[in-house]
Parts: sequence; structure tokens; C-alpha cells
Amino acid sequence: MMTFALQITIGMVIIAAILNVYRLIKGPDAPDRVLALDTLYINTIGLIVLLGISLGTRMYLEGALLIAVMGFIGTVALAKYLKRGSVIE
Repeated sequence: MMTFALQITIGMVIIAAILNVYRLIKGPDAPDRVLALDTLYINTIGLIVLLGISLGTRMYLEGALLIAVMGFIGTVALAKYLKRGSVIE
């Protein structure tokens, strides 16, 4: 039962990631694309954690944490760039 639930969840997260890529490419303006990129980071973290659960290892958790930190920094940098026109003052 757990394996079946994991497979369905992984499939749903993959569909969400595909929709995020569509929004990233087709987004009407830059803030929508930044939001799609941030959500894509979150979906990637979810996929990595689900992969770790399905394989029964904690090894992938560190990778998920690294992607979370890099995603947060990237999103903040892009938001500052969109608001002010530069990242570093």
C-alpha cells in the first residue's frame, strides 16, 4: 500500500513539475517566471525526498537541503533584480 501511494505521489509531483516548466517557458511576465522557478525548486525537493523514502535511505536528504538553500538564494536574488534592477547595491 505504501509503495502504491509513493508511486501516485511521485507521478503527481512530476505532473506539477511539468506544469511549472510550462509556466516558466510560457509565463506572461518575469514575476510569473520567477514564481514558476521557485515552485519548480520545491517540486524538485519533494521528488528527491520521495525518492529517498522509496529507496529507504536518508542519503538524498542532504541533496534536498542543498537545493532548498540554493533555490531560496536564487529566488531572493531574482526578486531583488526585478524590483531594483540590480542584485548587489
